[in-house]
Amino acid sequence: MKTVIIKYNAGNIRSVQFALERLGVKGIVTDNPEQIQSADKVIFPGVGEASTAMQYLRERKLDQVITHLQQPVLGICLGMQLLCKHSEENNATCLGIFDVEVKKFQSPVPNGLKIPQIGWNNITGLYSTLFEHVPENTYVYFVHSYYAALSPHTVATTNYVINYSAALQKDNFYAVQFHPEKSAEHGQRIIENFLKL
Repeated sequence: MKTVIIKYNAGNIRSVQFALERLGVKGIVTDNPEQIQSADKVIFPGVGEASTAMQYLRERKLDQVITHLQQPVLGICLGMQLLCKHSEENNATCLGIFDVEVKKFQSPVPNGLKIPQIGWNNITGLYSTLFEHVPENTYVYFVHSYYAALSPHTVATTNYVINYSAALQKDNFYAVQFHPEKSAEHGQRIIENFLKL
């Protein structure tokens, strides 16, 4: 099985590679369109800023490559947000796979909560093969200041300030706001479930 990790102007790719290696899978990091298109599974991770990342994708025509992929695709964190239609982060027009707006947590926030959300939070309403054998209310690791609003594509929910989408799914596109590669045993299970799709 050929598993590709899309290389673009965003960090945190090594931790995804390590998570794959723990499952005995070698992830190929590339921005080569042919390699991405020929992969069995595509992972689109990232930590960074939406408009800069989208500029990188468009310059290399990777925006067109990603939106036409037919194999299973997993967006993680910024990767999930870029699969949405628009982000408030520097008014970025994104890939539009999910008809969802990405918004910034409003500050100041109640109850002494801080922005960005950094740390463990639980996910509920799990509704996807991605979450097979993952218990309701599982805790996973988040780092973000922007969130995807709830929508018909929502397959998991989290509450931090408000309820928002912890995961989205449409056709062959799956996406999670949290970092499964940093979410211990249950995060590893989510990655394994994706590889089994």
